[in-house]
Amino acid sequence: MSGRTIFVPCDAAALSVGADAVAAAITGEAARRQVDIRVVRNGTRGLLWLEPLVEVETAQGRVAYGPVAAEDVPGLFEGGFLDGADHALGHGPTEEIPYFARQVRLTFARCGVIDPLSIDDFKAHGGFAGLAKALAMEPAEIIAQVTESGLRGRGGAGFPTGIKWQTVAGAEGEQKYVCCNADEGDSGTFTDRMIMEGDPMIVIEGMIIAGIATGATQGLIYLRSEYPHAIATMKRAIDLAADAGYLGEDVAGSGRAFSLEVRVGAGSYICGEETAMLESLEGRRGVIRAKPPLPALEGLFAKPTVVNNVLSLAAVPFILDQGGKAYAAHGMGRSLGTQPFQLAGNIEQGGLIELPFGITLGGLIEEFGGGTISGRPVRAVQVGGPLGAYLPPELFDLKLDYEAFAAARLLEEEAKAAP
Repeated sequence: MSGRTIFVPCDAAALSVGADAVAAAITGEAARRQVDIRVVRNGTRGLLWLEPLVEVETAQGRVAYGPVAAEDVPGLFEGGFLDGADHALGHGPTEEIPYFARQVRLTFARCGVIDPLSIDDFKAHGGFAGLAKALAMEPAEIIAQVTESGLRGRGGAGFPTGIKWQTVAGAEGEQKYVCCNADEGDSGTFTDRMIMEGDPMIVIEGMIIAGIATGATQGLIYLRSEYPHAIATMKRAIDLAADAGYLGEDVAGSGRAFSLEVRVGAGSYICGEETAMLESLEGRRGVIRAKPPLPALEGLFAKPTVVNNVLSLAAVPFILDQGGKAYAAHGMGRSLGTQPFQLAGNIEQGGLIELPFGITLGGLIEEFGGGTISGRPVRAVQVGGPLGAYLPPELFDLKLDYEAFAAARLLEEEAKAAP
């Protein structure tokens, strides 16, 4: 039993339900039993109804137990959980949990798998592979891969990322910027936070690639003040990336420059809109700017600016590593790749699901949601945050893709269930 690695999440969701106490209890119980273990604080897997989800590395892979409370820990040790033994809190191999096994994780592949603040762990699981390939390409080749992937803005508008990058690349200006809009203000949303707390390096990698492709040398991550843990994690990740040579005047020995910093907003909901965010970044009250000019031509400090959200930028490393065609192989029609869906509210199995575009709303609720907590039938699903629509059961056959939602005059972003 010696030398087992145990994973206990350290993201905000797990911390809110006692993950620190669980980690301390595991460490203390192991010491009392004189058992050699290593506790790794990872991000969440997105199975939020099972948090704190404790995983044990075994010869057969990771085995999951949850939700675990501190008082459950002695019983877990007694029951042989270090060997992956069956237990009332056990769920078997993590990768085989139905909620998880049915997903297609491209953007969230490392979330819950790695130590979010270990560059070695990040690289061991494919991190910076996309950047390495981007550094061997011309900027136009990078943009061509992003365009071929069909990646579109994941903030709701669905604007093609490749076109936005091409516009910035072609704009005149000695100084250009990449701004990551991490102002995740809709109630019930948590995908941005989950990535920033569980795999912050992927955001950094995506932003560096965007800078190389467009000629931008400075990046800013606009993060709302209500996310203190994400702020701390992103800042620490940026410092680690800089120390490892991935940020600064000579990115990975390429001779190209890109710097990055976190800016904290005051929590204004309107700053989730890109031009209001730019106003805030410039030190003014966040109000929406008139367009034109577009931010791609006159954005931050009137300079050409790439504005993408966390999910768009986090999708880029896979595209550069595996190729635009590999990403476009998922999805349907003009809605290509994968999309994270968030189930929250009166739902038995709330959490994060990453799937190719095209699943129906009803399929998402039935296959992953597990019914309502109250036991009452689902009478409506709110889609797209507080400004989204409530959809009745007769619309549950609606496919979750950009075109279907545009035809129904709805916003494709997140899914939340309500009785």
